[in-house]
Amino acid sequence: MQALYQSTLQSLPLLGRGKVRDMYAVGDDKLLIVASDRLSAFDVILEDPIPGKGAVLTTLTEFWLEKLAHLVPNHATHIDPLTVVDASEHALVKDRSMVVKRLKPIMVECVARGYVVGSGWAEYQQTGRICGIDLPAGLQQAQKLDQPIFTPAAKAEVGEHDENVSFDYVVAELGLELAEQLRDTTLALYRAAADYAASKGIIIADTKFEFGLDEKGVLHLMDEVLTPDSSRFWDQTTYAVGSNPPSFDKQFVRDWLETQDWDKTAPAPRLPQDVIDHTAAKYADAVTRLGA
Repeated sequence: MQALYQSTLQSLPLLGRGKVRDMYAVGDDKLLIVASDRLSAFDVILEDPIPGKGAVLTTLTEFWLEKLAHLVPNHATHIDPLTVVDASEHALVKDRSMVVKRLKPIMVECVARGYVVGSGWAEYQQTGRICGIDLPAGLQQAQKLDQPIFTPAAKAEVGEHDENVSFDYVVAELGLELAEQLRDTTLALYRAAADYAASKGIIIADTKFEFGLDEKGVLHLMDEVLTPDSSRFWDQTTYAVGSNPPSFDKQFVRDWLETQDWDKTAPAPRLPQDVIDHTAAKYADAVTRLGA
């Protein structure tokens, strides 16, 4: 499969590029989001793309948006991306793009955690809390929590680390009503997704959601949803408390990079072909296992 590192559409105005996605204006009220095959690790965008990754992210996002639409409105328009670009550009958008509503983004990442792992585990070891939430003593790495928790983060610029924040921070930034709506919606989405994934033999350890408001102030789910880039998926058969289980994402790349003489600033080491191939297979496996 031919990899796409960066889209170069001429038929629509480019609004910006994120770590993975390129965004174009479709009129005044819609966006075309193109999911490239770029991959970032340790907040550095790598030079080597992962073939098929953008298509996986788009397929899973569309799948989850439809499955969870009863819980909260979302940004999907169901407009065929091929109809908003020139025919000569179809290959750049096919299977990796969505035409979505243009919303006012809420500048808080809404993270749901069902397990103590990652940055949450590091914070728990130091303080016994995650994002201001007191947790029972004696929890082990990757242990399941009695109830999932809402652990928001302040969104950072590209190349910077998001910063974990407390619920009180969200209240101060957005007001109590919207903060509570974000928390309750995030946890409802996580529970529904985790229950479905469990039926397919997959644990969703944690995930992050992005939300925006339409012109009437109605909350919408937006951006990528429950993909290997935004979530930690574990295979139930290899899960064990006390260690960080392998996940269906770029963990294989991270692990390889950790063995290199690299200070985690750009440019990153070039990836060997076997690492690229293995990572592409892990992304594709997530689609197959979830039935998307």
